[in-house]
Amino acid sequence: MGSVTETQQYDIPTHCKAGVVINEGPDFHVEVQMVPVPEPGPDDVLIRLNFTGLCSSDIHMMQGDLDTPPMSTFGVRSPGHEGAGIIVKVGANVNNFRLGDRAGVKPLLDTCGSCHLCWDDKETYCKRAIHTGLMTPGTYQQYLVSPARYASPIPDGVPDEVAAPIMCSASTVYRSLVESNLKAGSWVVFPGGGGGVGIQGVQLAKAMGMRPIVVDTGDEKRALSMKMGAEAFVDFKEEQDPTTAVIQIADGVGVHGVFVTAPAAYKTAVSFVGQRVGSMVMCIGLPPVGSLILGTDPCEYIFKNLSIKGTLVGSRRDTAAALDFARRGVLQQISEVYPINRLPEAVEKLRKGQVAGRIVINFNWEE
Repeated sequence: MGSVTETQQYDIPTHCKAGVVINEGPDFHVEVQMVPVPEPGPDDVLIRLNFTGLCSSDIHMMQGDLDTPPMSTFGVRSPGHEGAGIIVKVGANVNNFRLGDRAGVKPLLDTCGSCHLCWDDKETYCKRAIHTGLMTPGTYQQYLVSPARYASPIPDGVPDEVAAPIMCSASTVYRSLVESNLKAGSWVVFPGGGGGVGIQGVQLAKAMGMRPIVVDTGDEKRALSMKMGAEAFVDFKEEQDPTTAVIQIADGVGVHGVFVTAPAAYKTAVSFVGQRVGSMVMCIGLPPVGSLILGTDPCEYIFKNLSIKGTLVGSRRDTAAALDFARRGVLQQISEVYPINRLPEAVEKLRKGQVAGRIVINFNWEE
């Protein structure tokens, strides 16, 4: 992991830059402020982040529309859960990381490790999990404390700007692809696939032998989708009937899998299966709680052997697997890089749905 000698010490400031939420709720905005650098405990590491990704879930956290307690309940002012950087301080009991190792912070900062969910590869559903950027300061803050046992080692050959989004978007969609149990050769569609989670899904699906189709809009998202391995792109604003277009591409029958990463796409998600028997509709994107209902006539489930399933974020194992895809060159750079002083602008761009791929923030760059 590229360690330095144990005797080396890092100069750690008392304060660091952070994106801070102002007026939490529907009318929030973000400001870059200086905040205190936390101190790691005996089982923790202190990570100096070089990059953070921006995720749509951050918008939900700042707006407070997921039926979770607001960030302010926990005294948290900075969201974010996609961080990559370097360890600059280790606790006395830590033996799995050393100074200078590279490490990432994920949507979960920690879990209990002792419940049946943690034992059964369902750790991301742990009832005592600590959610990064909600219950503890998130990766919009440059220096973060993480339990050493839950931080993700970043392998050599994976740049931080690539590793940061893997902490959430790539590992999340990887988990969904695995749980779909779809085989190589399967047609899969990503409605809203030009965004950060979807475009990582396109790359992973291609690497796993599947045949990805993207439904989205705009030349920028079309170009990115095709570059990253989509076999076809259907522009829902230009195509009179996007569903029919997808079905025709998928052998005139319909897709084997639908991976919904954009909440607006739930309304038409089931339609893409056409007459395909045994299809999976995988729910990934989080809409505001209570805003959408997904379902269809029970006869469709029966006669088409249709399944609808949801998955949450990736586990530590999923993150390690996604990082290995990146190490092998399968997951490529899909992010537009912004300097830290333009974080508020980047958040607004994400809020308006104007991001192709992902935006990552470079803490070490200002304009």
